[in-house]
This record gives sequence, structure tokens and C-alpha cells, in this order.
Amino acid sequence: MGDLLLVRHGETEWSATGRHTGRTDIPLTPKGEHQATTLAPYFAGRAVAVVLTSTLRRAAHTAELAGLTPAVADPDLCEWDYGAYEGLTTPDIRRTRPEWSLWTDGVPDGPPDHPGENAAQVGARADRVLARAAAATHASGGDAVLVAHAHVLRVLTARYLGLPPEEGRLFLLETGTVSRLSTEHSLPVVAGWNTRP
Repeated sequence: MGDLLLVRHGETEWSATGRHTGRTDIPLTPKGEHQATTLAPYFAGRAVAVVLTSTLRRAAHTAELAGLTPAVADPDLCEWDYGAYEGLTTPDIRRTRPEWSLWTDGVPDGPPDHPGENAAQVGARADRVLARAAAATHASGGDAVLVAHAHVLRVLTARYLGLPPEEGRLFLLETGTVSRLSTEHSLPVVAGWNTRP
């Protein structure tokens, strides 16, 4: 069985300013494009069983610039739906909810096309991605590359380690990085985090 290689997309205007960017489909900045391009050497020579990307263009473009093609768009890898908090920063939110945490308090309902999600819902999506990735790596022995967003990949990491989705709060994930989930003595482990080639 291969490893899971998690790629957080390159910088966007909103990620650079700390705005919650769930389903808003914004492009990479020039810096984000550069970050994505510099990831390519990390994957050179690796046996890759499957590349799954979020359906949002910042992830798909990162995969393309990193040479991770062909890739399969997977809606379960879309970022946490922030509902009414889409586009706000944590300081914005804490002006009215001083102790607010995405991980424990969730988000208020948004419009019908972005109603919002809680940690358990994101965790269910992450579990489906993990099942698909495991099937691909078992079949070929290669790695599964998942190109997506900070919060969904943090939840996915928690689930991979057998933790509740809320424990994704423990794994800070930077733009334009690769993280590696593997096994040691048949147990799931974090083998590398926030790597920049």
C-alpha cells in the first residue's frame, strides 16, 4: 500500500488575508502559481496510483502546475462549506462571537447553494475520500495524491489517524505544501508535514 500525499493548493488572495474560502471559486495568485510549480520535483519519479482534486479551480490548477495529471475531480475534496461565514476572517467573526471556533461551534446557515457544514459532515466526506484512495493504493501499490484545501485536508488527516473530525484543529496546513500520511508497523502515522520541495 502506498502513502497518501496531501497537497494544499497555492496561495489565493483570500488565503493570504485569512478569509474563509469554502465554495467561492477564486484563482491562485502569482505567488500561488509559483508555489504550485515548485511542488513538481517532489512527485518526480514517484509511483502515483491516483490523483484526486477538489472541483474548485485553485486546487485543480495547483495539480496541473505541479504536473499531477491526469487528475480526477472529487466533490468530496471541496473545502468546508462555511455557510454565512464565507469570506469572513476569524477576527471578523469574533467581534460578535469572541470565543468562536470553527471546529466546535460550526457556522450559521448560508444561502441555499452554500448552506454550511459541521465537522461531522466534513468528516463523512473525508472518510469517503480515504476509502477511494485506499482502494487505488491497494490495487497498484502506488501513492494517492489528494489536492485540496486546508480544513478538509486537516479533517481528513484526523480521520486517517482514527481521530474525530474536530481534531483536525491540531494540524496547521500551509499553502503550497505537501504532507505525507503513511504507516509504521501497520499503524497510521504522519510521516511529513508542510513540506516544501
